[in-house]
Amino acid sequence: MARSKSLNLGFLILLLCLSAEARFVVEKNSLMVVAPQDMRGKHDSAIGNFGIPQYGGSMAGTVVYPKSNSHGCDDFTESFRSKPGALPNFILIDRGECLFAKKVWNAQAAGASAVLVADDKDEPLITMDLPREDDEAAKYIQNITIPSALITQKFGEILKKAVKDGEMVNVNLDWRESVPHPDDRVEYELWTNSNDECGAKCDVLMNFLKDFKGSAQLLEQGGYSQFTPHYITWYCPKAFILSKQCKSQCINHGRYCAPDPEQDFSTGYEGKDVVIENLRQLCVFKIANENKRSWAWWDYVTDFHIRCPMKEKKYNKECADEVIKSLGLDLNKIEKCMGDPDADTDNAVLKMEQNAQIGTGSRGDVTILPTLVVNNRQYRGKLERKAVIKAICAGFEETTEPAVCLDDGIETNECLKDNGGCWQDKAANITACKDTFRGRVCECPVFDGVQFKGDGYSSCQANGPGRCRINNGGCWYGSRDNKFFSACKEFGDNKCQCPSGFKGDGTKTCEDVDECKEKKACQCPECSCKNTYGSYDCTCSGDLLYMREQDACISKSASQVRGAWFAIVVVLTVLAIVAVGGYAIYKYRLRSYMDSEIRAIMAQYMPLDNQTEVPNHSQEENHA
Repeated sequence: MARSKSLNLGFLILLLCLSAEARFVVEKNSLMVVAPQDMRGKHDSAIGNFGIPQYGGSMAGTVVYPKSNSHGCDDFTESFRSKPGALPNFILIDRGECLFAKKVWNAQAAGASAVLVADDKDEPLITMDLPREDDEAAKYIQNITIPSALITQKFGEILKKAVKDGEMVNVNLDWRESVPHPDDRVEYELWTNSNDECGAKCDVLMNFLKDFKGSAQLLEQGGYSQFTPHYITWYCPKAFILSKQCKSQCINHGRYCAPDPEQDFSTGYEGKDVVIENLRQLCVFKIANENKRSWAWWDYVTDFHIRCPMKEKKYNKECADEVIKSLGLDLNKIEKCMGDPDADTDNAVLKMEQNAQIGTGSRGDVTILPTLVVNNRQYRGKLERKAVIKAICAGFEETTEPAVCLDDGIETNECLKDNGGCWQDKAANITACKDTFRGRVCECPVFDGVQFKGDGYSSCQANGPGRCRINNGGCWYGSRDNKFFSACKEFGDNKCQCPSGFKGDGTKTCEDVDECKEKKACQCPECSCKNTYGSYDCTCSGDLLYMREQDACISKSASQVRGAWFAIVVVLTVLAIVAVGGYAIYKYRLRSYMDSEIRAIMAQYMPLDNQTEVPNHSQEENHA
């Protein structure tokens, strides 16, 4: 058994040597120094392949360099948790002496919001990752939730000097351009594996597939994304095609190979079993995609993992066929797509996969599993649903993101702290702060059908009809003696204006005007003034009546006389109107009668235009 293991490992090393010339691309994000002024500028930083980068967003913070434990390989004795209202702390750590992931884990435990690792040599930036499978690192690497980045040695020295000199160094980590976002559809691919007994990484991959399935299917069914699964295979060198290693790990005479699942040729499943199942999953996707059901791939791979695990000895064709039938996929077409694994010919599907492993454009070669690529840019970070959705959503052109990108699960939750620095009305429970996967935005909201307008930071005012329903439009209001008074107006310039009988700014105060005390009314000698809320009452002594318009008291008899004279005036006015109207009618009728009489008389002596000339017979007789 020891010999077979060593042969297997030797074979894997050989395969890795064949890919030694692989093309790697380091995914970067921008690091902007904001202060002090003489250090302002942009610098590149390499995104760590663990933690959760804030794809599509940015993060501001203050650089802190530890007083001790500068490599971050031990637990920190000092706390880096930021104080309320202060910027988050970005811990600057030196490279070396321990794994990158351990540095970041220790910094996170001490309260850091992000980690910057300064390189210890003058070289191009590399991607921070685990160089090997490490059982100790596997325990905490999946619990790292803060972002991290590697910076150059030169830039690290500049930051360290500034911090040691007492400078407050503010920086901004920006991931907005880490994923291209050209249009309203995202193309992404996942390089995966059907092997479920390859350790911690396989467990992470399978858990991700289950958690992400729902979101992936929503994106695909809505036409928002184009997903493609891929599987890594290697070829066996010709010199080893007849060896036990190649025969057990390869199909099609050494053309397509995968490592032995248990790393032991003498027991369990073989590498070629994994290759065949990978091929089957590729064909499931191909046939489902041809039937406009590409999202069925997610159902198959998750169902296969649950129903056909290796540890229960169900990782076989019979179990796979049952899963395919349960999903209503065409089993015959899938088997035809797979071809003959024993044939000494190329397999069209797997050949295409090997070609796809070679990097193009901004994407490097794919050599490790799992690998996620979004818009032809390799994803770096934790393979976890929320983190991956953020990366995919960052690939959409802004304002074209689907609803899944605004899900509560991937919001930044910046509004939970100090309302994100945005305007809010605590009384009405209204806020201008809105969390998105790109970060919080301050926009005046629409609430209960009423649009608020303003800058979203310091002010938002209800505008238009219905504004007074919401916290009385932010204006003053009060009541007295079952009467309601408000400074809010539904229409106009939306300003708060105290109602009649009140004075004040209309927003916070409107005080009742005491017309009696201020001598604005009821000033006649016989008047007696009494102030009421929003108005006043004025009475006269004896049997006198108060005339508000004239601010005077008059006797009831005088009032009656005035009433009688008013009635007489009204009657005379009506009679005058009737007389004038009657005279006009009389004149019109008389004129019409005279016109008709004149026309009749004139018609007897001269012909009119509409009459023919009457011949004169007497004149004709005289001429004869």
